[in-house]
Amino acid sequence: MTTTAATHAAELATTEPSGRYVRLLPVLVAMSALVVATNRWGQALLDDGVPLRILAPPLIGRFRPGPPGGLLALVPALTVAGLLVRRLPALGRTLAWSRLLLLGAAGATAFAVSVALIDGPSGLTRPMELPGHYLLDVDSVGAPAEFLRHFTERIDDYGTHVRSHPPGLVLVLWVLAQAGLGGSGAAAALVILGGAATVPALLVITRELAGEAMARRALPFLVLAPLVIYVASTGDALFAGVGAWAVAAAVLATGRHDRRGDALALAGGVTFGFALLLSYGAVLLAVLPFTVAVWRRHGRALLLTAVGSTLVLGAAAAAGFWWYDGLLTTRREYLESVASVRPYGYFVVANLAALALIVGPATVAGLGRALASRARLLLVVGPALAMVALADVSGMSKGEVERIWLPFAFLLLPAGALVTEGCDAVRVRRWLWVQVGATLAIPLVVRTHW
Repeated sequence: MTTTAATHAAELATTEPSGRYVRLLPVLVAMSALVVATNRWGQALLDDGVPLRILAPPLIGRFRPGPPGGLLALVPALTVAGLLVRRLPALGRTLAWSRLLLLGAAGATAFAVSVALIDGPSGLTRPMELPGHYLLDVDSVGAPAEFLRHFTERIDDYGTHVRSHPPGLVLVLWVLAQAGLGGSGAAAALVILGGAATVPALLVITRELAGEAMARRALPFLVLAPLVIYVASTGDALFAGVGAWAVAAAVLATGRHDRRGDALALAGGVTFGFALLLSYGAVLLAVLPFTVAVWRRHGRALLLTAVGSTLVLGAAAAAGFWWYDGLLTTRREYLESVASVRPYGYFVVANLAALALIVGPATVAGLGRALASRARLLLVVGPALAMVALADVSGMSKGEVERIWLPFAFLLLPAGALVTEGCDAVRVRRWLWVQVGATLAIPLVVRTHW
């Protein structure tokens, strides 16, 4: 589906001023081959009657000739993308750091909203109103303490998304409803802003582990990536934002040996605890701060982060929800769902193709460079790749990873900065347009569920 964008990227790679960029060609060809192969393999399984319930393999959705509004529907997204492609690289170099963080969040919000509008105004709220979404179970909360106490034993009473996650998000939506902010509009705003907040967190993480120059160069690639399609509007975007800030605080703590470092570690742990109450999969995010703490030999930061998480999970347990029981219950529900008929072998491969599609050709090429050159950025993307590997082989991610893996996919995006090392402004923009093209290709070809 993104073969054209990947081919364009490959052609661009061969024209870079240094011969080292020629090495990107095999990576990009491999990405295209993986996407095409998993699509044909998935279609063959569907033709054989295998109930994949994925009609646009490797992505969830259905193939379509284009958006309902035709090519005019692309105008808002192209306008926003054009402005971001033109301005982000220069602003990334010159803007004060605090303003850069705000720019990253604002740019990600604007691009996510403009891409969602390809399907019209309903593109922002429709995903929040689908059957099985969290919103449909908000009224069942009633008394929060009672809801938490009986959450696992009443798991079959809830929709698909609530059954698949801890009770955190449905409780947040209940609180919003009590404050007069109920409904799909407020829910969509919450997850979009949460997803956009991931960008400044990644800038902080990248600067801490790979240097400020790398973080500034990564900014456009954090904003302009195909995964923005799933920022508006899935709960996983919020999970990504909360998880990214938990990781950012914990990573910053490993670089300090003072009271502020202790406070950051505790704050990271508390935030991580809240992330765990939103998504069971957030536990894999611990791989990054654990790796950095071991590398920096800072066990105290790791311990204080664990203490902060334990405090939050302990409070939830005191209120009646024991996280581990919830995980086991969700695992049972998952194994009894459509996952029971989805072939493990296919999805171990197809998941990687879906991931490649949502991070885009520039990120894939950058990952190839990071692995080959052992760049400092490996401290960020290496643990993220480990998270993906663990999630993939677990058997708990059979499809739908374009949204489920958002917290991990975001952590791979800084790799895009590596493909523009030594490039002039024109070539940087070409790479960014490759990312934009890969982004717009998905809603043009696939009617996604989110």
